[in-house]
Amino acid sequence: MQLNMYIDHTILKASATEADVQKICHEAKEFKFCSVCVNSGWVPFVKKELAGSGVKVCAVVGFPLGAMSMGAKVFEAKHTADAGADEIDMVINVGLLKSGHDDAVREEIRAIKEAIGTKILKVIIETCYLTDDEKKKACKLSVEAGADFVKTSTGFGTGGATPEDVKLMLDEVKGKALVKASGGVRDAEAAKMYIDMGVRRLGTSNGIQIVSGETAKGGY
Repeated sequence: MQLNMYIDHTILKASATEADVQKICHEAKEFKFCSVCVNSGWVPFVKKELAGSGVKVCAVVGFPLGAMSMGAKVFEAKHTADAGADEIDMVINVGLLKSGHDDAVREEIRAIKEAIGTKILKVIIETCYLTDDEKKKACKLSVEAGADFVKTSTGFGTGGATPEDVKLMLDEVKGKALVKASGGVRDAEAAKMYIDMGVRRLGTSNGIQIVSGETAKGGY
């Protein structure tokens, strides 16, 4: 199993410097990770660093709270895609979902997908804040809106991916979208478990430890 091809090598901390981001890019090229995942402001820099490597550029939008206006998210997503991002990981408006505003949640996801065209859209549902019924609803709305992936977590909430949540999400999307597990994936054992379950992408800042058979102590 080539674990590296499932990994979005991630650096999202507010204090990340240009040198930090450059280091992540060099690691991604060396280990042939699937993508480098960064905050949207870093996209032009990462695009240049990864040019010709085959490693994709992934950027988060509406991160990490998801509570900004739809217009702001759509603008950020389009601007980021136009700047060179191959994939967009957006955070849903958790409060709207929990308030029962299904149409608004669905429309926001659909608007972002339309804004980025053929680029991949992953929808972060932030499972740690949701009931099981709300997780199912978030997956359903994401599929209806045309999302390519549903994703467990930002890594900035109160919890990350769990086997129980991943199974629930896989069962709910029924192959109509892919699933990305993120937050707390720190070793090869966990990575292999999620992939065996059916996960097709892993979000982690511990990619090197995972492919090297080590266990990371922390990180995204």
